[in-house]
Amino acid sequence: MSRIGKKLITLPEKTELTISDSSVSVKGPLGELSRELHPVLEVKVEGNIVTVVPRKLTLESRALWGTYASHITNMVAGVNKPFEKKLILEGIGYKSEVKGNKIVFALGFSHPVEVEIPKTLKVTAEKNFITVSGSNKEEVGQFSAKIRALKKPEPYKGKGMRYEDEVVKRKQGKKSV
Repeated sequence: MSRIGKKLITLPEKTELTISDSSVSVKGPLGELSRELHPVLEVKVEGNIVTVVPRKLTLESRALWGTYASHITNMVAGVNKPFEKKLILEGIGYKSEVKGNKIVFALGFSHPVEVEIPKTLKVTAEKNFITVSGSNKEEVGQFSAKIRALKKPEPYKGKGMRYEDEVVKRKQGKKSV
């Protein structure tokens, strides 16, 4: 039995969840999100309470039960309050700025690095603080990871791009005799 799957999902005001064929869509103040639903699961809506139930208890349905319950919880949360990830760019000469629908980085390479911003996300860059926000938790996390992968933090001086709450373990470096 899934502990997360058994939890009830409450819909806040101004949020509605609709189920059609094999997809679930959540509509709220910040937009609409939809996701395909696996055929071994069933979503039930009673008033403002949503439950995810497996049609038949099998190994596969038990594995997917909590996963889809979490997806629906994240969709409900995302259409009411956007998810956001903050990144910090550390290092001399490292810069970031948003130009139209692209974010441009100067990361110590011989050329500027340009990354296309997805239409569903909002990205701001102030000095060396980059904020990625949007209603889809997966897209926010994936785009943040894509940006971070351009210049990961190195362990000696801590230069590179890291998440705001990430701790970079520092190494000592060379010792002189």
